[in-house]
Amino acid sequence: MRQSILEDVIVIGAGASGLTAAADLARAGCSALVLDARERIGGRIRSHHEPGLALPVELGAEFIHGEAKPTFALIEKAAGAAVDAGGEHWSLRHGELQPSHDLYAEIRDAMKATRVLKEKDLSFDAFVDERLKDELSSEARETARMLAQGFDAADTKRASARAIVEEWTGNASVEAPQFRPLGGYGPLLAQLAGELRGTKVRLQLDTVVRSVRWKRGSVEVKGTFHGRPFSVRSKRAIVSLPLGVLQRPVRAPDAVRFTPPLVSKRVALKHLAAGPVLKVVLRFRSAFWDTIDDGRYRNAAFFRSPAAAFPTFWTALPVRSPLIVAWAAGPKAMRLEGADRSQVIGAALESFSSLFDRRVDVDALLESAWVHDWQSDPYARGAYSYVTVGGDEARKQLAQPLLDTLFFAGEAADCEGEAGTVAGALQSGSRAAREVLAGMRRR
Repeated sequence: MRQSILEDVIVIGAGASGLTAAADLARAGCSALVLDARERIGGRIRSHHEPGLALPVELGAEFIHGEAKPTFALIEKAAGAAVDAGGEHWSLRHGELQPSHDLYAEIRDAMKATRVLKEKDLSFDAFVDERLKDELSSEARETARMLAQGFDAADTKRASARAIVEEWTGNASVEAPQFRPLGGYGPLLAQLAGELRGTKVRLQLDTVVRSVRWKRGSVEVKGTFHGRPFSVRSKRAIVSLPLGVLQRPVRAPDAVRFTPPLVSKRVALKHLAAGPVLKVVLRFRSAFWDTIDDGRYRNAAFFRSPAAAFPTFWTALPVRSPLIVAWAAGPKAMRLEGADRSQVIGAALESFSSLFDRRVDVDALLESAWVHDWQSDPYARGAYSYVTVGGDEARKQLAQPLLDTLFFAGEAADCEGEAGTVAGALQSGSRAAREVLAGMRRR
């Protein structure tokens, strides 16, 4: 068995949160070992570069939502830029593509006006169907449900209405401006990883963690490195595993087993859920949607076909590209559970074709396609988190350090309003690093 030397800190996970924590620790002069099960950095950021395309194929995180100060700060550090991803929204209604009705303002105002959630949390379905029945039309209620399922990747029968209302009426609003990092998220992760060079922080990939044995002031991590047994000891660890991985049953073969178990985290883990997402990127011979119907959709950023298996699509605007992203989240993604790659691509093509009344032979125009199912990914088990009914304090509880020894990072453990996003992951990584450094000073 390969045994690593004692480190100040072990960081489990080399996604946005783990790399941010590692970079902060490196600047403070700490020795640390960053472990990740994948053969790449990034976690739920997965940028694929394809010859002949002006922009990367983003199979994971893609957008910047709203202000997202941590993300823009990293872009500035990487000497990068962000592009506005705004544009027209079109929806299939009564068999015809029409400009999307702006129902969001009506939904938001109705949410703000009610005080029922101050008294008791409800599922989003119950809140919309029972408490907003008189305030919103049936179309507006269905739109709200579709947005929660698509934007939050949530099962609206379980999702906390209180959490969604707080999100939608705050900085992470559905109508907040959206941007993309120019060149994708890949260069931003490269910036973080580059900050580790020449420091006492090491990065070790292809390391699958299977057990974490811990007590105050001592952590032993065991697993495999390139398929061979591996262990490392440290005084403390930052756990930046995705929520879905933390929630795996202890007897599951791919579970990470903590000894002693994380008993104090059970309530938090019960009141958080990892939203399922299927993302398909379709590359066509040309951006035919720019020219069909006399160029009517040339400035389209989003298309929606609510009844389709893949209800949401977006273009690469402002970049003109023959790429379309097909998105299924929440219950829509779960309905495709177990489908093989060809079936998933077929469902995406059929859904996209429905937008144009099947006047376009999209199958014949398709050149290539990329698929990622984040729910079935063994190192993710979901795309991003949402709060279930009664989970007001769940994120704070998940983020709370244990005995100045285990510290927690990741978008699900962000408590500052950016949960579920790259900004939340970055923010949580910095917070965990500060907690580690404060604990080291106390000792």
